Amino acid sequence: MAVRKKTKEIAEFGDLQTPLILAERVCAVLSARIPRPQSIVEPTCGRGSFLRAALESFPDAPRLVGIEINPAHVRSARALLRTTPGGGRVEVVQGDFFGTDWNELLRGLDEPILVIGNPPWVTSAALGTLGSANLPEKSNFQKRGGLDAITGKANFDISEWMLIRLLESLNGRRATCAMLCKNAVARKALFHIWKEGIAIGNSSVRSIDADTFFGAAVDACLLTCNLSPGHHNCDCEVYEHLGDARKSGIIGYRDGHLLANVEAYERWKHLCGRSRYKWRSGVKHDCSKVMELRAENGAFRNGLAELVELESEYVYPMLKSSEVASGSTGNPGRCMLVTQSSVGEDTRVIESRAKKTYKYLIDHAKFLDARGSSIYRKRPRFSVFGVGDYTFSQWKIAISGFYKRLAFSIVGPFKNKPVVFDDTVYFIPCKTREEAELVISLLNSAIAKEFFYAFIFWDAKRPITVEVLQKLDLLALAREMGLEQAFAGFVSLEIAPAHSQRQARLFK
Repeated sequence: MAVRKKTKEIAEFGDLQTPLILAERVCAVLSARIPRPQSIVEPTCGRGSFLRAALESFPDAPRLVGIEINPAHVRSARALLRTTPGGGRVEVVQGDFFGTDWNELLRGLDEPILVIGNPPWVTSAALGTLGSANLPEKSNFQKRGGLDAITGKANFDISEWMLIRLLESLNGRRATCAMLCKNAVARKALFHIWKEGIAIGNSSVRSIDADTFFGAAVDACLLTCNLSPGHHNCDCEVYEHLGDARKSGIIGYRDGHLLANVEAYERWKHLCGRSRYKWRSGVKHDCSKVMELRAENGAFRNGLAELVELESEYVYPMLKSSEVASGSTGNPGRCMLVTQSSVGEDTRVIESRAKKTYKYLIDHAKFLDARGSSIYRKRPRFSVFGVGDYTFSQWKIAISGFYKRLAFSIVGPFKNKPVVFDDTVYFIPCKTREEAELVISLLNSAIAKEFFYAFIFWDAKRPITVEVLQKLDLLALAREMGLEQAFAGFVSLEIAPAHSQRQARLFK
Protein backbone atom coordinates (compact mmCIF):
# COMPACT_ATOMS: atom_id res chain seq x y z
CA MET A 1 0.00 0.00 0.00
CA ALA A 2 1.22 3.49 -0.83
CA VAL A 3 1.80 5.60 2.25
CA ARG A 4 1.49 9.32 1.70
CA LYS A 5 2.64 11.85 4.25
CA LYS A 6 0.09 14.68 4.53
CA THR A 7 2.31 17.60 3.57
CA LYS A 8 0.90 21.14 3.33
CA GLU A 9 1.14 20.84 -0.45
CA ILE A 10 -1.00 17.69 -0.46
CA ALA A 11 -3.45 19.24 2.00
CA GLU A 12 -3.78 22.51 0.09
CA PHE A 13 -3.76 21.24 -3.47
CA GLY A 14 -5.20 17.74 -3.01
CA ASP A 15 -1.93 16.76 -4.65
CA LEU A 16 -2.16 12.97 -5.01
CA GLN A 17 0.13 12.29 -7.96
CA THR A 18 -1.16 9.51 -10.20
CA PRO A 19 1.24 6.53 -10.35
CA LEU A 20 2.32 5.83 -13.93
CA ILE A 21 1.01 2.25 -13.74
CA LEU A 22 -2.50 3.49 -12.91
CA ALA A 23 -2.39 6.13 -15.64
CA GLU A 24 -1.37 3.42 -18.12
CA ARG A 25 -4.25 1.13 -17.04
CA VAL A 26 -6.76 3.95 -17.34
CA CYS A 27 -5.54 4.89 -20.81
CA ALA A 28 -5.60 1.23 -21.90
CA VAL A 29 -9.27 0.98 -20.81
CA LEU A 30 -10.12 4.18 -22.67
CA SER A 31 -8.26 3.27 -25.86
CA ALA A 32 -10.47 0.20 -26.29
CA ARG A 33 -13.74 2.10 -25.72
CA ILE A 34 -13.63 5.65 -27.10
CA PRO A 35 -13.03 7.20 -30.54
CA ARG A 36 -9.41 8.00 -31.32
CA PRO A 37 -8.90 11.54 -30.00
CA GLN A 38 -7.49 14.35 -32.09
CA SER A 39 -6.81 16.46 -29.01
CA ILE A 40 -5.91 15.40 -25.47
CA VAL A 41 -6.00 17.76 -22.49
CA GLU A 42 -4.99 17.19 -18.89
CA PRO A 43 -6.22 20.16 -16.81
CA THR A 44 -4.11 19.39 -13.70
CA CYS A 45 -1.24 17.40 -15.17
CA GLY A 46 1.07 17.26 -12.14
CA ARG A 47 4.30 15.47 -13.00
CA GLY A 48 2.94 14.17 -16.31
CA SER A 49 1.95 10.52 -15.73
CA PHE A 50 -1.31 10.78 -17.68
CA LEU A 51 0.30 12.70 -20.54
CA ARG A 52 2.97 10.02 -20.92
CA ALA A 53 0.40 7.19 -20.71
CA ALA A 54 -1.83 8.97 -23.24
CA LEU A 55 1.06 9.26 -25.69
CA GLU A 56 1.54 5.50 -25.52
CA SER A 57 -2.16 4.58 -25.80
CA PHE A 58 -3.02 7.24 -28.41
CA PRO A 59 0.19 7.59 -30.44
CA ASP A 60 -1.62 9.23 -33.37
CA ALA A 61 -3.15 12.10 -31.39
CA PRO A 62 -1.84 15.27 -33.07
CA ARG A 63 -2.07 17.56 -30.06
CA LEU A 64 -1.66 17.12 -26.30
CA VAL A 65 -1.85 19.89 -23.71
CA GLY A 66 -1.16 19.78 -19.98
CA ILE A 67 -1.84 22.58 -17.49
CA GLU A 68 -0.31 22.65 -14.01
CA ILE A 69 -0.17 25.31 -11.30
CA ASN A 70 2.93 23.99 -9.50
CA PRO A 71 6.15 25.11 -11.28
CA ALA A 72 8.16 22.20 -9.87
CA HIS A 73 5.63 19.75 -11.30
CA VAL A 74 5.78 21.56 -14.66
CA ARG A 75 9.54 21.02 -14.77
CA SER A 76 9.13 17.34 -13.81
CA ALA A 77 6.47 16.78 -16.48
CA ARG A 78 8.57 18.37 -19.20
CA ALA A 79 11.58 16.28 -18.17
CA LEU A 80 9.52 13.07 -18.24
CA LEU A 81 8.08 13.82 -21.66
CA ARG A 82 11.50 14.58 -23.14
CA THR A 83 12.33 10.90 -22.61
CA THR A 84 9.00 9.66 -24.04
CA PRO A 85 8.59 8.91 -27.77
CA GLY A 86 6.42 11.64 -29.28
CA GLY A 87 6.84 13.82 -26.19
CA GLY A 88 7.75 16.78 -28.35
CA ARG A 89 4.08 17.04 -29.35
CA VAL A 90 3.02 17.74 -25.77
CA GLU A 91 2.66 21.31 -24.56
CA VAL A 92 2.95 21.68 -20.78
CA VAL A 93 1.80 25.09 -19.56
CA GLN A 94 2.09 26.56 -16.08
CA GLY A 95 -1.37 27.83 -15.27
CA ASP A 96 -4.21 27.93 -12.77
CA PHE A 97 -7.30 25.82 -13.50
CA PHE A 98 -9.54 28.46 -11.95
CA GLY A 99 -8.00 31.24 -14.02
CA THR A 100 -8.20 29.35 -17.32
CA ASP A 101 -10.89 30.23 -19.88
CA TRP A 102 -11.92 26.65 -20.62
CA ASN A 103 -14.50 27.62 -23.22
CA GLU A 104 -11.83 29.44 -25.20
CA LEU A 105 -9.15 26.76 -24.78
CA LEU A 106 -11.40 23.87 -25.79
CA ARG A 107 -12.99 25.80 -28.65
CA GLY A 108 -9.66 25.82 -30.44
CA LEU A 109 -9.15 22.02 -30.28
CA ASP A 110 -9.99 19.49 -32.97
CA GLU A 111 -12.53 16.77 -32.21
CA PRO A 112 -12.85 14.20 -30.79
CA ILE A 113 -11.38 15.66 -27.62
CA LEU A 114 -10.20 13.63 -24.63
CA VAL A 115 -9.98 15.46 -21.30
CA ILE A 116 -8.27 13.20 -18.82
CA GLY A 117 -6.74 13.45 -15.40
CA ASN A 118 -6.90 13.39 -11.64
CA PRO A 119 -8.20 16.66 -10.16
CA PRO A 120 -7.50 17.57 -6.50
CA TRP A 121 -9.11 15.40 -3.79
CA VAL A 122 -9.81 18.21 -1.33
CA THR A 123 -12.90 20.10 -0.19
CA SER A 124 -13.65 23.81 -0.25
CA ALA A 125 -14.00 23.81 3.54
CA ALA A 126 -10.56 22.24 3.99
CA LEU A 127 -8.99 24.87 1.73
CA GLY A 128 -10.85 27.62 3.53
CA THR A 129 -9.47 26.38 6.86
CA LEU A 130 -5.94 26.52 5.42
CA GLY A 131 -6.52 30.01 4.08
CA SER A 132 -5.70 28.75 0.60
CA ALA A 133 -6.12 30.87 -2.51
CA ASN A 134 -6.39 27.70 -4.63
CA LEU A 135 -10.17 28.00 -4.79
CA PRO A 136 -12.76 28.79 -7.44
CA GLU A 137 -14.45 32.17 -7.30
CA LYS A 138 -17.12 31.97 -4.61
CA SER A 139 -20.50 31.07 -6.04
CA ASN A 140 -23.40 28.90 -4.97
CA PHE A 141 -22.99 26.57 -7.94
CA GLN A 142 -24.90 23.81 -6.14
CA LYS A 143 -27.79 26.26 -5.61
CA ARG A 144 -27.95 25.45 -1.91
CA GLY A 145 -29.91 27.77 0.30
CA GLY A 146 -31.11 28.44 3.81
CA LEU A 147 -30.33 25.79 6.39
CA ASP A 148 -28.53 23.51 3.90
CA ALA A 149 -25.93 26.19 3.31
CA ILE A 150 -25.61 27.05 7.00
CA THR A 151 -25.17 23.47 8.21
CA GLY A 152 -22.46 22.54 5.73
CA LYS A 153 -24.17 21.03 2.72
CA ALA A 154 -22.76 23.89 0.65
CA ASN A 155 -19.26 22.48 1.26
CA PHE A 156 -18.05 20.72 -1.88
CA ASP A 157 -15.13 18.84 -3.35
CA ILE A 158 -12.95 21.05 -5.53
CA SER A 159 -12.91 18.26 -8.11
CA GLU A 160 -16.72 18.45 -8.30
CA TRP A 161 -16.51 22.10 -9.28
CA MET A 162 -13.76 21.33 -11.81
CA LEU A 163 -15.61 18.41 -13.38
CA ILE A 164 -18.80 20.39 -13.79
CA ARG A 165 -16.86 23.31 -15.29
CA LEU A 166 -15.20 21.02 -17.85
CA LEU A 167 -18.39 19.16 -18.75
CA GLU A 168 -20.25 22.42 -19.31
CA SER A 169 -17.41 23.66 -21.53
CA LEU A 170 -17.50 20.43 -23.57
CA ASN A 171 -21.27 20.50 -24.04
CA GLY A 172 -22.12 20.29 -27.71
CA ARG A 173 -18.71 18.86 -28.67
CA ARG A 174 -17.65 15.31 -29.56
CA ALA A 175 -15.56 14.62 -26.52
CA THR A 176 -14.76 12.29 -23.64
CA CYS A 177 -14.11 13.45 -20.11
CA ALA A 178 -12.35 10.75 -18.06
CA MET A 179 -11.37 11.63 -14.51
CA LEU A 180 -10.24 9.85 -11.35
CA CYS A 181 -12.35 11.06 -8.44
CA LYS A 182 -14.27 10.04 -5.35
CA ASN A 183 -17.44 8.06 -6.03
CA ALA A 184 -19.51 10.79 -4.40
CA VAL A 185 -17.98 13.39 -6.72
CA ALA A 186 -18.74 11.25 -9.77
CA ARG A 187 -22.40 10.97 -8.77
CA LYS A 188 -22.74 14.69 -8.15
CA ALA A 189 -21.20 15.48 -11.53
CA LEU A 190 -23.51 13.01 -13.26
CA PHE A 191 -26.54 14.39 -11.44
CA HIS A 192 -25.62 17.88 -12.62
CA ILE A 193 -25.21 16.99 -16.29
CA TRP A 194 -28.39 14.89 -16.32
CA LYS A 195 -30.40 17.58 -14.56
CA GLU A 196 -29.04 20.39 -16.73
CA GLY A 197 -29.55 18.48 -20.00
CA ILE A 198 -25.90 18.40 -21.07
CA ALA A 199 -25.57 16.34 -24.26
CA ILE A 200 -24.12 13.01 -23.15
CA GLY A 201 -24.12 9.74 -25.06
CA ASN A 202 -23.03 7.24 -22.43
CA SER A 203 -21.08 7.16 -19.19
CA SER A 204 -19.48 4.73 -16.77
CA VAL A 205 -17.90 4.54 -13.34
CA ARG A 206 -15.15 1.98 -12.77
CA SER A 207 -13.91 1.40 -9.23
CA ILE A 208 -10.24 1.89 -8.42
CA ASP A 209 -8.32 0.93 -5.28
CA ALA A 210 -7.54 4.38 -3.88
CA ASP A 211 -5.83 2.86 -0.84
CA THR A 212 -3.32 0.97 -2.97
CA PHE A 213 -2.59 3.76 -5.45
CA PHE A 214 -2.90 6.85 -3.26
CA GLY A 215 -2.94 5.70 0.36
CA ALA A 216 -6.40 7.29 0.58
CA ALA A 217 -9.18 5.49 2.47
CA VAL A 218 -12.00 6.63 0.18
CA ASP A 219 -14.22 4.98 -2.42
CA ALA A 220 -12.97 6.20 -5.77
CA CYS A 221 -13.44 5.52 -9.45
CA LEU A 222 -12.70 6.43 -13.02
CA LEU A 223 -15.64 8.48 -14.26
CA THR A 224 -15.97 8.47 -18.04
CA CYS A 225 -18.51 10.69 -19.82
CA ASN A 226 -18.81 10.50 -23.61
CA LEU A 227 -20.37 13.73 -24.80
CA SER A 228 -22.27 13.66 -28.07
CA PRO A 229 -24.42 16.44 -29.57
CA GLY A 230 -28.11 15.55 -29.73
CA HIS A 231 -27.92 12.79 -27.09
CA HIS A 232 -29.07 12.74 -23.49
CA ASN A 233 -28.53 9.31 -21.99
CA CYS A 234 -29.49 9.28 -18.31
CA ASP A 235 -27.98 5.87 -17.47
CA CYS A 236 -24.46 5.20 -16.23
CA GLU A 237 -22.88 1.75 -16.24
CA VAL A 238 -21.14 0.63 -13.05
CA TYR A 239 -18.11 -1.69 -13.02
CA GLU A 240 -16.66 -3.20 -9.85
CA HIS A 241 -13.09 -3.05 -11.16
CA LEU A 242 -11.25 -0.81 -13.60
CA GLY A 243 -10.72 -3.46 -16.27
CA ASP A 244 -14.02 -5.38 -16.00
CA ALA A 245 -15.80 -6.17 -19.25
CA ARG A 246 -19.18 -6.84 -17.64
CA LYS A 247 -21.09 -4.16 -15.75
CA SER A 248 -22.40 -4.84 -12.25
CA GLY A 249 -25.29 -2.41 -12.36
CA ILE A 250 -26.74 0.84 -13.65
CA ILE A 251 -27.21 4.11 -11.83
CA GLY A 252 -29.28 6.81 -13.43
CA TYR A 253 -31.64 9.75 -13.39
CA ARG A 254 -35.42 9.58 -13.56
CA ASP A 255 -38.15 12.06 -12.64
CA GLY A 256 -35.64 14.34 -10.92
CA HIS A 257 -34.14 11.54 -8.79
CA LEU A 258 -30.54 10.33 -8.73
CA LEU A 259 -30.86 6.55 -8.61
CA ALA A 260 -28.60 3.85 -7.24
CA ASN A 261 -30.71 1.12 -8.87
CA VAL A 262 -32.72 2.05 -11.95
CA GLU A 263 -34.46 -1.32 -12.15
CA ALA A 264 -35.75 -1.12 -8.56
CA TYR A 265 -37.02 2.39 -9.17
CA GLU A 266 -38.92 1.42 -12.29
CA ARG A 267 -40.62 -1.38 -10.33
CA TRP A 268 -41.69 0.69 -7.33
CA LYS A 269 -41.79 4.32 -8.48
CA HIS A 270 -45.56 4.41 -7.90
CA LEU A 271 -44.74 4.40 -4.17
CA CYS A 272 -42.96 7.76 -4.47
CA GLY A 273 -44.88 10.65 -3.01
CA ARG A 274 -45.43 12.90 -0.08
CA SER A 275 -45.37 10.83 3.08
CA ARG A 276 -48.08 11.23 5.73
CA TYR A 277 -45.25 11.21 8.26
CA LYS A 278 -42.31 13.59 8.41
CA TRP A 279 -38.89 12.15 9.14
CA ARG A 280 -36.90 14.07 11.71
CA SER A 281 -33.28 14.23 12.82
CA GLY A 282 -32.06 13.76 16.37
CA VAL A 283 -30.83 16.61 18.55
CA LYS A 284 -27.77 18.55 17.43
CA HIS A 285 -25.73 20.06 20.25
CA ASP A 286 -22.05 19.84 19.12
CA CYS A 287 -20.76 19.48 22.68
CA SER A 288 -20.93 15.86 23.77
CA LYS A 289 -18.57 16.32 26.74
CA VAL A 290 -21.09 18.62 28.37
CA MET A 291 -24.44 17.59 26.95
CA GLU A 292 -24.13 13.79 27.04
CA LEU A 293 -24.13 12.10 30.44
CA ARG A 294 -24.35 8.77 32.23
CA ALA A 295 -26.45 8.22 35.34
CA GLU A 296 -24.31 7.28 38.35
CA ASN A 297 -25.42 6.89 42.00
CA GLY A 298 -28.22 9.41 41.71
CA ALA A 299 -26.03 11.92 39.85
CA PHE A 300 -24.60 12.18 36.33
CA ARG A 301 -21.10 11.67 34.94
CA ASN A 302 -20.29 13.91 31.95
CA GLY A 303 -17.67 13.52 29.22
CA LEU A 304 -15.17 15.49 31.29
CA ALA A 305 -15.33 12.74 33.95
CA GLU A 306 -17.10 15.12 36.35
CA LEU A 307 -19.85 13.83 38.63
CA VAL A 308 -22.59 16.47 38.68
CA GLU A 309 -26.05 16.87 40.18
CA LEU A 310 -28.85 17.95 37.83
CA GLU A 311 -32.61 18.10 38.05
CA SER A 312 -34.26 15.45 35.88
CA GLU A 313 -36.51 17.94 34.07
CA TYR A 314 -34.13 18.62 31.17
CA VAL A 315 -32.33 15.26 31.13
CA TYR A 316 -33.59 12.57 28.77
CA PRO A 317 -32.48 9.01 28.04
CA MET A 318 -30.62 8.92 24.72
CA LEU A 319 -29.42 6.50 22.09
CA LYS A 320 -26.39 6.95 19.87
CA SER A 321 -26.46 6.17 16.17
CA SER A 322 -24.41 2.99 16.72
CA GLU A 323 -26.93 1.68 19.24
CA VAL A 324 -29.84 2.29 16.89
CA ALA A 325 -27.94 0.58 14.05
CA SER A 326 -27.24 -2.50 16.16
CA GLY A 327 -30.78 -2.70 17.50
CA SER A 328 -29.60 -2.13 21.10
CA THR A 329 -32.46 0.23 21.90
CA GLY A 330 -34.11 -1.32 24.97
CA ASN A 331 -31.90 0.02 27.75
CA PRO A 332 -30.29 3.41 27.00
CA GLY A 333 -27.03 3.83 28.89
CA ARG A 334 -26.66 7.54 28.21
CA CYS A 335 -28.65 10.69 28.83
CA MET A 336 -28.77 14.01 27.02
CA LEU A 337 -29.30 17.46 28.42
CA VAL A 338 -31.96 19.02 26.17
CA THR A 339 -32.15 22.73 26.93
CA GLN A 340 -35.09 23.65 24.70
CA SER A 341 -38.46 22.27 23.63
CA SER A 342 -38.38 24.16 20.33
CA VAL A 343 -35.78 25.97 18.27
CA GLY A 344 -35.24 29.50 19.55
CA GLU A 345 -36.92 28.96 22.92
CA ASP A 346 -35.57 31.26 25.64
CA THR A 347 -33.13 29.19 27.73
CA ARG A 348 -33.09 31.70 30.60
CA VAL A 349 -36.23 30.02 31.95
CA ILE A 350 -34.02 27.09 33.01
CA GLU A 351 -32.64 29.23 35.85
CA SER A 352 -36.03 29.45 37.55
CA ARG A 353 -37.11 25.88 36.81
CA ALA A 354 -33.89 23.91 37.35
CA LYS A 355 -31.25 25.89 39.25
CA LYS A 356 -28.65 23.11 39.34
CA THR A 357 -28.99 22.55 35.63
CA TYR A 358 -28.59 26.24 34.87
CA LYS A 359 -25.53 26.51 37.12
CA TYR A 360 -24.05 23.49 35.30
CA LEU A 361 -24.55 25.25 31.96
CA ILE A 362 -22.97 28.45 33.26
CA ASP A 363 -20.02 26.53 34.73
CA HIS A 364 -19.42 24.89 31.35
CA ALA A 365 -20.24 27.90 29.20
CA LYS A 366 -16.71 28.05 27.79
CA PHE A 367 -17.37 24.78 25.95
CA LEU A 368 -20.86 25.64 24.77
CA ASP A 369 -19.98 29.20 23.74
CA ALA A 370 -17.05 27.89 21.69
CA ARG A 371 -19.22 25.78 19.39
CA GLY A 372 -18.19 26.69 15.87
CA SER A 373 -21.34 26.04 13.84
CA SER A 374 -23.08 29.19 12.63
CA ILE A 375 -26.48 27.70 13.50
CA TYR A 376 -25.91 28.82 17.11
CA ARG A 377 -25.32 32.45 16.18
CA LYS A 378 -28.03 34.88 17.22
CA ARG A 379 -29.71 32.07 19.17
CA PRO A 380 -30.35 31.94 22.90
CA ARG A 381 -27.31 30.90 24.90
CA PHE A 382 -26.92 27.12 25.36
CA SER A 383 -29.24 26.42 22.40
CA VAL A 384 -29.56 23.06 20.74
CA PHE A 385 -30.94 22.35 17.30
CA GLY A 386 -33.40 19.88 15.83
CA VAL A 387 -35.95 20.01 18.63
CA GLY A 388 -39.72 20.24 18.55
CA ASP A 389 -42.83 18.39 19.66
CA TYR A 390 -41.57 15.38 17.76
CA THR A 391 -38.46 15.14 19.95
CA PHE A 392 -40.59 14.34 22.99
CA SER A 393 -42.90 11.80 21.36
CA GLN A 394 -43.14 8.70 23.54
CA TRP A 395 -42.92 6.29 20.58
CA LYS A 396 -40.59 6.53 17.63
CA ILE A 397 -39.41 4.54 14.61
CA ALA A 398 -35.65 5.13 14.30
CA ILE A 399 -32.82 4.36 11.90
CA SER A 400 -29.14 5.31 11.82
CA GLY A 401 -27.93 7.42 8.91
CA PHE A 402 -24.30 6.36 9.24
CA TYR A 403 -24.37 2.58 9.02
CA LYS A 404 -24.73 0.35 5.98
CA ARG A 405 -27.82 -1.35 7.32
CA LEU A 406 -31.40 -0.65 6.36
CA ALA A 407 -33.04 -1.66 9.64
CA PHE A 408 -35.73 0.26 11.48
CA SER A 409 -36.34 -0.06 15.23
CA ILE A 410 -39.20 0.81 17.55
CA VAL A 411 -38.03 2.98 20.44
CA GLY A 412 -40.45 3.45 23.30
CA PRO A 413 -40.21 5.45 26.54
CA PHE A 414 -37.58 4.57 29.12
CA LYS A 415 -38.45 5.09 32.78
CA ASN A 416 -41.52 7.04 31.68
CA LYS A 417 -39.50 9.53 29.62
CA PRO A 418 -39.19 9.78 25.83
CA VAL A 419 -35.86 8.67 24.38
CA VAL A 420 -33.90 11.20 22.31
CA PHE A 421 -31.18 10.62 19.69
CA ASP A 422 -28.03 12.22 18.40
CA ASP A 423 -28.30 14.07 15.10
CA THR A 424 -27.13 11.14 12.95
CA VAL A 425 -30.34 9.27 13.76
CA TYR A 426 -33.58 9.79 11.81
CA PHE A 427 -36.99 8.99 13.21
CA ILE A 428 -40.75 9.16 12.83
CA PRO A 429 -42.73 10.18 15.94
CA CYS A 430 -45.74 8.00 16.79
CA LYS A 431 -48.53 8.48 19.32
CA THR A 432 -48.96 4.87 20.44
CA ARG A 433 -47.15 1.57 20.41
CA GLU A 434 -49.81 0.16 18.07
CA GLU A 435 -49.17 2.91 15.57
CA ALA A 436 -45.42 2.34 15.78
CA GLU A 437 -45.85 -1.40 15.22
CA LEU A 438 -47.90 -0.84 12.08
CA VAL A 439 -45.48 1.72 10.66
CA ILE A 440 -42.45 -0.47 11.30
CA SER A 441 -44.15 -3.44 9.64
CA LEU A 442 -44.41 -1.29 6.52
CA LEU A 443 -40.86 0.03 6.68
CA ASN A 444 -39.24 -3.35 7.32
CA SER A 445 -41.15 -5.01 4.47
CA ALA A 446 -39.30 -6.41 1.46
CA ILE A 447 -41.10 -3.91 -0.78
CA ALA A 448 -39.93 -0.91 1.26
CA LYS A 449 -36.37 -2.16 1.33
CA GLU A 450 -36.24 -2.60 -2.44
CA PHE A 451 -37.78 0.85 -2.85
CA PHE A 452 -35.08 2.42 -0.68
CA TYR A 453 -32.34 0.45 -2.46
CA ALA A 454 -33.26 2.41 -5.58
CA PHE A 455 -31.96 5.56 -3.89
CA ILE A 456 -29.28 4.51 -1.39
CA PHE A 457 -25.59 4.65 -2.32
CA TRP A 458 -23.99 2.52 0.36
CA ASP A 459 -20.52 4.03 -0.06
CA ALA A 460 -21.78 7.51 0.85
CA LYS A 461 -20.71 9.07 4.15
CA ARG A 462 -24.34 8.99 5.27
CA PRO A 463 -25.99 6.35 3.09
CA ILE A 464 -29.43 6.93 4.60
CA THR A 465 -30.76 10.48 4.64
CA VAL A 466 -34.01 12.24 5.49
CA GLU A 467 -34.35 13.08 1.80
CA VAL A 468 -34.28 9.39 0.86
CA LEU A 469 -36.61 8.29 3.65
CA GLN A 470 -39.11 11.00 2.82
CA LYS A 471 -39.51 9.73 -0.76
CA LEU A 472 -41.64 6.76 0.34
CA ASP A 473 -45.38 7.40 0.60
CA LEU A 474 -46.34 5.11 3.47
CA LEU A 475 -50.02 5.27 2.55
CA ALA A 476 -49.21 4.05 -0.96
CA LEU A 477 -47.12 1.27 0.57
CA ALA A 478 -49.95 0.33 2.96
CA ARG A 479 -52.28 0.15 -0.02
CA GLU A 480 -49.78 -2.06 -1.86
CA MET A 481 -49.64 -4.40 1.15
CA GLY A 482 -53.39 -4.46 1.80
CA LEU A 483 -53.06 -2.44 5.03
CA GLU A 484 -54.61 0.82 3.88
CA GLN A 485 -57.59 0.68 6.24
CA ALA A 486 -55.45 -0.03 9.29
CA PHE A 487 -53.00 2.72 8.30
CA ALA A 488 -55.76 5.26 7.74
CA GLY A 489 -56.84 4.78 11.35
CA PHE A 490 -53.56 6.31 12.51
CA VAL A 491 -52.68 9.04 10.02
CA SER A 492 -55.48 11.28 11.29
CA LEU A 493 -54.13 11.12 14.85
CA GLU A 494 -52.20 14.15 16.00
CA ILE A 495 -49.22 13.89 18.31
CA ALA A 496 -49.89 15.94 21.41
CA PRO A 497 -47.37 18.78 21.91
CA ALA A 498 -45.26 17.08 24.56
CA HIS A 499 -43.40 20.23 25.60
CA SER A 500 -46.77 21.86 26.43
CA GLN A 501 -47.60 18.84 28.57
CA ARG A 502 -44.24 19.22 30.34
CA GLN A 503 -44.87 22.90 31.07
CA ALA A 504 -48.38 22.12 32.32
CA ARG A 505 -46.92 19.66 34.84
CA LEU A 506 -44.47 22.30 36.01
CA PHE A 507 -47.13 24.84 36.81
CA LYS A 508 -49.67 22.58 38.50
